[in-house]
This record gives sequence, structure tokens and C-alpha cells, in this order.
Amino acid sequence: MPDAGAYAAADADEHLIREAEKIAVALGRMFPGLCEVVLHDLRNPECAVRAIENNLSGRQIGDSVTELGLQRIHDPQYPSVVQNYPNRFPDGRPAKSTSIGIKNAAGEYIAALCLNLDVSVLSPVTLALSNLVATETPHREHPLESLRDRNARELREAVEALSAERAAPPRSLSRADKKALVQQLHRDGYFDSRDAAQTIADLLGVSRATVYNYTR
Repeated sequence: MPDAGAYAAADADEHLIREAEKIAVALGRMFPGLCEVVLHDLRNPECAVRAIENNLSGRQIGDSVTELGLQRIHDPQYPSVVQNYPNRFPDGRPAKSTSIGIKNAAGEYIAALCLNLDVSVLSPVTLALSNLVATETPHREHPLESLRDRNARELREAVEALSAERAAPPRSLSRADKKALVQQLHRDGYFDSRDAAQTIADLLGVSRATVYNYTR
């Protein structure tokens, strides 16, 4: 028969999931029609969907856990956060997903908060922005003039491309990502330009000395 400690632990787990449920509802209502938020109760994989806000996938309360949830149940060392991975809704719409595992005091995964962003609704916006910034066709590949130093322009493009791979603007990258980005630029030879370090520092929002420290 379960002792008082087991009951207390179960109550604590339930309280934690109820608090996560508030977050799920709030996040879903923050992005109506755009981002589905699902809370999975990993203690009961056959009836895991505890809450679903802004339902885009057609799932219901009480539906079973996903494959990612099963991996967390079987492996406590599975990453707590799996961010910005490609996904797809049942009707074929593309999605960008993030899954956040929630552990109890014993280090066991008891829940997962999942966000599924409907990328398809952003396509018209992307098209409109593309049309807005488009230039005349004859001059796209060979601009008539350069408004900045060529090396600085290429460096900026490289920084933005490497930041996009990490799904964040340059200044919003974590310290580890900024360091990795600088080291990649260093390997690619961008530091050959005289003002490269200062340009990178300005783009990342750090000091020039920090940029040089990142290269080590």
C-alpha cells in the first residue's frame, strides 16, 4: 500500500502539471490561429493530452502521447528542450515545433509542453515582404553601386545566415551560440578584413575584446 510519502509526491506532481496547464492556455491564447499549445501528462501515455489550446492538429483531450513523449518517458536523460524542429499537421500544413519536458523533484519527466507554430499562415506575409523589398530584375545580381565596404557587407550576410541557422537574430543568440558563430567566421577567413572584429562586435551586441576572446 502506498505510504504517505508516495501520496505527497503524487500530489506535488499533479500540482506541477496544473501550473503548467495555466501556461499552456495563456500561450495558446497569446497566438490565436497561429500556434497550438499542448500539455501532455507523461504519467499516463495512453491518455496523455491534458490540455490543448488553439487546436490546429485536431487532437482531443485524452489522446495518447506522441513519439517524442514516449522517448522522454523511457529516457530521463532525453533533452529537456527540443526547439524549432520541423513538423507537419495531419492535413499537411508545415509547422515549426518546440517541446519542453517538465521534470518533478525526483528528476522524472511527468509532463511536456509542446508548441506547434503553423508556418503556412506566414507564407502570404513572406510573399508580401518579398515583393516589398524586391528590386528591378536587371540589377539584382549585379548592383549598380555598393553603399558600404564590400567586405563588411559580406560579413554581415554571413553573420545573419549563421544566426538564422540558430533561429534567432544575432544580438539574441546565447553566449555559446555567439562564440560558435565567431569561431566559424574565424575559420572561414572573415577576420582577414581590418575592421572585421568591430563589425562582428556591433552585429552581436558585444565588445571587440569579447569577439577576440570568442576566437580562442
